[in-house]
Amino acid sequence: MSLEFRTIKLRVWDLPTRVFHWALALCIVALIISGMIGGDAMEWHLKFGYCALSLLVFRIVWGFIGGHWSRFKQFLYSPLTILDYMRGITKHEHEVGHNPLGSLSVWGLLMLVVVQVGTGLMSDDEIATQGPLAKFVSSTTSGFATSYHKHWGKWVLIALVTLHIIAVLYYLAKKKKNLIRPMILGDKLVDGAQVLAESKDTPLHRLGASVVFAAIAFTVAYCVKRLS
Repeated sequence: MSLEFRTIKLRVWDLPTRVFHWALALCIVALIISGMIGGDAMEWHLKFGYCALSLLVFRIVWGFIGGHWSRFKQFLYSPLTILDYMRGITKHEHEVGHNPLGSLSVWGLLMLVVVQVGTGLMSDDEIATQGPLAKFVSSTTSGFATSYHKHWGKWVLIALVTLHIIAVLYYLAKKKKNLIRPMILGDKLVDGAQVLAESKDTPLHRLGASVVFAAIAFTVAYCVKRLS
């Protein structure tokens, strides 16, 4: 049987998830660059930080109500499952959404970005830039947050992002699996003999995501303005 008859196109990543992914990637790049430049660029650093915060809160919400493969429960694997995957014991659905090993990278990136944004909100360089939460914590806490945010946190995040990119390129070059295309177009070619759920990605679904993100972004902007 030819490949065309054995495979089907499955919607894996809904549009809101794809937009989140690339928007957060751009925010991270902009945050790193503006943070390294410093000076007047710190105003943009703060703005990109608030944008990243809005995206992260949206992703947390979307992890419960989003498309099938975007939900947290679909890539929350037990240590045993991860070990089995590393030994070559896999299930078909592991190759559709985030596989057990790839899920570690996703969780690690999300958690590190949350910590990086959180410490940024509490940071105070004692010159011209202060996070909106800095005045609500002790000077010791703010100092620790600032130190972590500017040094360890930044470089650990850069290292993990680099590792993530290397892993994607490795899958493309060595395993001939293009993980970039589905995150752009949303679909993957999967074994048609398998019965797998498809992520909902209708116009109504997308409109709902837009409303959720708009509400989150408005709340973040309102809180920042009130706290500044």
